[in-house]
Amino acid sequence: SCDTSQLCNCSSMGLDFVPLGLTAKITVLNLAHNRIKHIRSQDLQQAVNLRALLLQSNKISSIDEDSFQSLAKLELLDLSNNSLAHVSPVWFGHLFSLQHLHLQGNSYRDLGESSPFSSLRNLSSLHLGNPQFSVIRQGNFEGIEFLHKLWIDGSNLSQYEQGSLKSIKKINHMIINIRSINVFSEIVRDLLHSVTWLEVRRIAFSIAAEMRQLRVMSLSFAKKISFRQALLTDATVPELVSILGDMPKLVELELVDCRLLGTGEWEMQIQAKQSQTLRVFTIEKLSIEKFYLFTDLQAVESLLSLFTRVTVQNTKVFLVPCRISQCLLSLQYLDLSANLLGDQSLEHSACQGGWPSLQTLNLSQNSLSDLEMTSKSLSHLGNLTVLDISQNNFGEIPDVCEWPKTLKYLNLSNTQIPKVTTCIPRTLEVLDVSANNLKEFGLELPLLKELYLTKNQLKTLPGATPIPNLVALSVRRNKLNSFSKEEFESFKRMELLDASENNFICSCEFLSFIHHEAGIAQVLVGWPDKYVCDSPLAVRGAQVGAVHLSLMECHRSLVVSLICVLVFLVILLLVAVGYKYHVVWYVRMTWAWLQAKRKPKRAPPKDVCYDAFVSYSENDSDWVENTMVRELEQACPPFRLCLHKRDFVPGKWIVDNIIDSIEKSRKTLFVLSEHFVQSEWCKYELDFSHFRLFDENNDAAILVLLEPIQSKTIPKRFCKLRKIMNTKTYLEWPLEEEQQEIFWFNLKIALRS
Repeated sequence: SCDTSQLCNCSSMGLDFVPLGLTAKITVLNLAHNRIKHIRSQDLQQAVNLRALLLQSNKISSIDEDSFQSLAKLELLDLSNNSLAHVSPVWFGHLFSLQHLHLQGNSYRDLGESSPFSSLRNLSSLHLGNPQFSVIRQGNFEGIEFLHKLWIDGSNLSQYEQGSLKSIKKINHMIINIRSINVFSEIVRDLLHSVTWLEVRRIAFSIAAEMRQLRVMSLSFAKKISFRQALLTDATVPELVSILGDMPKLVELELVDCRLLGTGEWEMQIQAKQSQTLRVFTIEKLSIEKFYLFTDLQAVESLLSLFTRVTVQNTKVFLVPCRISQCLLSLQYLDLSANLLGDQSLEHSACQGGWPSLQTLNLSQNSLSDLEMTSKSLSHLGNLTVLDISQNNFGEIPDVCEWPKTLKYLNLSNTQIPKVTTCIPRTLEVLDVSANNLKEFGLELPLLKELYLTKNQLKTLPGATPIPNLVALSVRRNKLNSFSKEEFESFKRMELLDASENNFICSCEFLSFIHHEAGIAQVLVGWPDKYVCDSPLAVRGAQVGAVHLSLMECHRSLVVSLICVLVFLVILLLVAVGYKYHVVWYVRMTWAWLQAKRKPKRAPPKDVCYDAFVSYSENDSDWVENTMVRELEQACPPFRLCLHKRDFVPGKWIVDNIIDSIEKSRKTLFVLSEHFVQSEWCKYELDFSHFRLFDENNDAAILVLLEPIQSKTIPKRFCKLRKIMNTKTYLEWPLEEEQQEIFWFNLKIALRS
């Protein structure tokens, strides 16, 4: 399970214990998602160079005190989502290099009477807590002076001793999942000067009287506050705004996946003074049940003038009141993506005097449909340089549009535009019109430096003369098949051309021209796998400068012609021989065998409809159909078996039936006997399964010996099958009735694995 860098991945292997044989070479050991219950003293004793130990999502309930004693170089220890009922400081006593410790999702109720982390002087991130975690005591964090991240799951935290977190001098990012406002206010009191970014999750600000306890938060020196999955009401928003407005160093406020009960009609007028430091305000996925009744936010107009970056994503915004837009005097960046803005509402939102300092505007994933109206609504924004209106539905666009004169970047990707016109502004330096099914591009854009035409229907490159300053061009996933010399004549400044995933024909002349004559620094061509190109070129995204073709490859057309003539003659000869000796049937069998061998993958999981395809001789049908099928298909839960007598499609060629059945089954069950070896059809089934199963290096084949059989009777070309038999990894049908129950049990386990 270890790779060359000594990263050993033993996750999801059903292990009950730490595996034996760990050596000093191992640096990363992943034992996550197993069934380990106990970590013993000797389990990790030899892994002295271990840097990361992942034990999350097991059933660990006990750890010997000296289990980690030899891991002085360990930097990451993940014990999350286990069954630890207590946390012992002895476990971590020798982990002098530990930087990241994850303890969340266990069953401990507290951290003990003292600090479990006092010896972890290099600790950078600490994750702890669980639904049962209820008490934090003074001294629990002694020894920790600095943390980059502290994550506490305290959803049921009911007791917090004052001063418990005060020993930590600096916390860059603290995440706390908490419900009790009383406990939260006590924690905030200890973090007034130490936390830079405070993220609060699942808290409910629903009772106005409780908000007075949060007044202490106004003294915090935090620079960023985030609320995730929080509940707000009309009654509590004014007080919360007032508290945040008084914070002396708050720069950024974030609301993610929160709920607001109300319509913006605050029970008391917001009297907060304008924050002199708050500049960045983000709202993502805010749920307002009656958003269509929401007021015009007149109460907060006076608080908006200093905002420089505002993001309101996926919040069903269909209109920004003109007065609000006019109050955003300092706004430079506005993201209103994934909302409900239409052409008329955008015209009102971007009214005269609104967003006077705006430089970047993101209106992607809205309901815009008229590009002429959209451009006109934004034309008065004298500082706008970046505009993203992708993933709208514009369709046909006019020839003339009115844009801001400062616009340099325009994203029109995935907007259903069938053809680009002179509506596109000539001032652009970057243009993205990807995913629009364009068949040509001939605009004159003299200042353009970057052009993205990915996922269109272009058969030729855009003309170089109208875009003389182009530095980067992406024409990925189009229908190009070659470049001509004329198409490159004016691309004097081109540094990067990405033309991968097209239909190029590789030739020496083509490669030599685009690399040497065109003089482009990087050309990503990406020859398609379907073309007969056996050189090192046959890789996606190959840099042309590194490719050297042989003489044979330079005269590919002649070679291909000769091969075609030879193939034609061979086919004629084969047809004549087949007609004379009646071997057409064998040719069809060979072709089916080649198809099965060349298929790169098994059927996708959604097409798998059988637990196992059963391959057996007709002479063994009595045991298979009356004993094995009855036992497996009447099990609880029942197995679904594919039998040729019952499940093959009538009228379909039998070889196709065999191939389809094997591909649509999770396992292939071979009932081996002397009759099996002598059966022609069983040999074909063995052929197909050999290439579809064993060549993929998986364990999808199950061998059942119905009677004693020598491995040498298996055809020698199936070396892997013979190896499996030689190592006794098969099931043998016992004649004694008392042993048969064990046989059925093992067979069912193998089918479910």
